[in-house]
Parts: sequence; C-alpha cells; structure tokens
Amino acid sequence: MTLLADAPVPDDLTDDQRDIVEAVRNFAREALAPHAVEWDQAKHFPIDVLQQAGELGLGGVYVREDVGGSALSRFDAVLIFEELAQGDTTIAAYISIHNMVAWMIDSYGSDQIRQQWLPGLSSLELRGSYCLTEAGAGSDAAALRTTAVVDGDNFVLNGEKLFISGAGSSAVYVVMARTGGPGPKGISAILVPADTPGVTFGANEKKMGWNAQPTAAVSFDNVRVPRSNLLGEEGGGFTIAMKGLNGGRVNMAACSLGGAQWAYDKAVAYMRERQTFGHPLSDQQALVFRLADMRIQLEAARGLLRRAARALDAGAPDTVELCAMAKKFGTDVAFTVANQALQLHGGYGYLAEYGLEKVVRDLRVHQILEGTNEIMSLIVGRSIIAGTI
Repeated sequence: MTLLADAPVPDDLTDDQRDIVEAVRNFAREALAPHAVEWDQAKHFPIDVLQQAGELGLGGVYVREDVGGSALSRFDAVLIFEELAQGDTTIAAYISIHNMVAWMIDSYGSDQIRQQWLPGLSSLELRGSYCLTEAGAGSDAAALRTTAVVDGDNFVLNGEKLFISGAGSSAVYVVMARTGGPGPKGISAILVPADTPGVTFGANEKKMGWNAQPTAAVSFDNVRVPRSNLLGEEGGGFTIAMKGLNGGRVNMAACSLGGAQWAYDKAVAYMRERQTFGHPLSDQQALVFRLADMRIQLEAARGLLRRAARALDAGAPDTVELCAMAKKFGTDVAFTVANQALQLHGGYGYLAEYGLEKVVRDLRVHQILEGTNEIMSLIVGRSIIAGTI
C-alpha cells in the first residue's frame, strides 16, 4: 500500500472534523501506507508507529480528557478509522479494538482504575485487548465458560479466550467471565493486567490476513485480581460487551470502507493508465459500468455508516439495528469492491507488491468479527418481526 489518494475532504463536515480528517490522512499517508505490505509480509507489529498515533490522540478517541483522551464523538471516530484504513487496514482495525477497551475502562471503571490505566492507553504507550470469544462462545457470547469466582477481596479467573488481538503485547485485558449463573446475566467484565501470575499466551495464529497485528489465545489459570478491577456492576458484563460491540461494528465498517476506497482509487488510476489494444481500459464501457457500481456501493455504505454513528451518539432507540446494518452492509460492500479492484488489475492485482491482495485478505475477516454478518442479519430480522424498526 504505497498510494493514498489525494481525495478532497468532504465538505459536509465541521471545520474541526475537516481538521481531524486532514491530520489523520497525513498520518496514514506518511506513517502507515509506505510500510503496510512490508509489515504484512514480515508479520511485524509496529509498536513505535502506534505510539505516534497516540501522540495524535488516537489511543483514546472517545475517552474523557481528564485521563488523556480526545473526547470525540462516534461520528468523528468513523471518519478517523476510514482514513487510517486507507493507510493500513490491519493497523486501523487494531486501533479500533484498542479504543473499545479504553472506552470500557473509561465508562465503567472506578476513578482509581481510570487514573491508573487510561493515560497510558490513551497515549498508546500501553495497549489493551478485549477478551470475549471462546472455543464454544463466539456468536453465542452468552455461552462463555471462563469463570471468575469470588475469594475474599479477589476474583480468581480460570478459562481460555481465543482470537485475541494484541495478545502478548497488551498491558491490560478486559475479560468477560462468568461470576454468576448461566446466561447473559451471569457475566461480568473484569480488568486483568498482563503481568498477573497465571496469565499465559498461545502462539501467534497463522491467519489469512491481519498479519501485522498479533492474534493468540489468552489463558487464565487461577488468576487472582482485586474485586475493585470489576468494570460496572457484577453481572453487567454482557451489557457492557454489547454496547462496546455497537461501536466496534461501526468502526469495523469504517475500516472496511477505508480499505475498499483505497483499492477503488487504485483501480481508477490503473484503468486510466493501462493500455489494451491501443486504448486505455477506461474506454471499455463494461469496465466503466463496474467502476460506477463500485462507487455507488461505497457511497451508499458510507451514508448508512454515518447514520448509524449519529444514532450511536444520540442514543437513538434503533441504534443496535442501525449499527448491525452498517456493519453487515459496509463490510460486505467493501470486500466486494476491493475484490473487484483486484480483478480490474488482472495479474498485477494478485502480486503482493501492489497491496491489493493484502487489502482483500484483511477485509475478509471484517465480515466475521464483532459479530458475524449472519448475526447482523438476525439482529435486524428479529427487530423487524418485533416491530421495533
């Protein structure tokens, strides 16, 4: 990924939002895009560059200012993550996950916990990971089996979490664990520092994409943490997780759109330059129609995404459904557009040095995480039947 389009900043934004977009675009162009393919191939996690992102306020996008956060809106956030992803889809997605962790601590942690962890997380000197998924609890998050048993003033955690972004690198983990009976009401959110005895990490997973961020299992073997590390109320973890996922879903849609926009821009430039049979590809009407469809899909997905982000900011009654719609539609459209951009490049699109095959691989997982797109359809469909949308 060595090209970042010099697209104009949208004119429907406030002056502050335009400044944010320009600053993040410059960072993505200078610090991310030139290295994205290299990081992917070397499976290199660029901690130094993440700290540069922290200096821009990207480690605590919607964290309060008293602990170093930027206190921006969810609408601002989707602008940020779309720009970051035009530099590197993998790193943009990791920063999104980190921000969900920081938001959970800021929103539900005690003041002592906030003051202890959020300044470092907001600056990205420290990194955070989110631990929900288990072998038998992915889309069915309420079925998780990791336990946190009260022992005096402590919780004692036992279990294993899978597919954890940043595992082994993060300083702190927000763990969803069962403190009560079966079902969602028995789940609590507990903050676990990485250096707590009994916390261990699996090997870095070999993945189709997202190679520039580590992904591994996190195991808890009689891990003892203070009960004051509880986020929110005991038994309130599932609610925290679902609220966090609303933001995660719009962010992941934004990351997808950023990656797809970059691929689309590459395809437009290639069609203008590439000659076949004595004419540029752009003279072929069928290919021009394909570009038009790609552009229409991106704009439609962006409009739905921004509507969902505004609903999230406003606490609108249809927020959950809109976030699910934006995530499903945005990630599906983005993967299709990126894949079409690769196709338009012919054999060159299949070569790693062009960056297109990396974006296609990275975007594929966005249709799975933060709730699979099948689950997004289920959320929307149930709301239709219930008459809530």
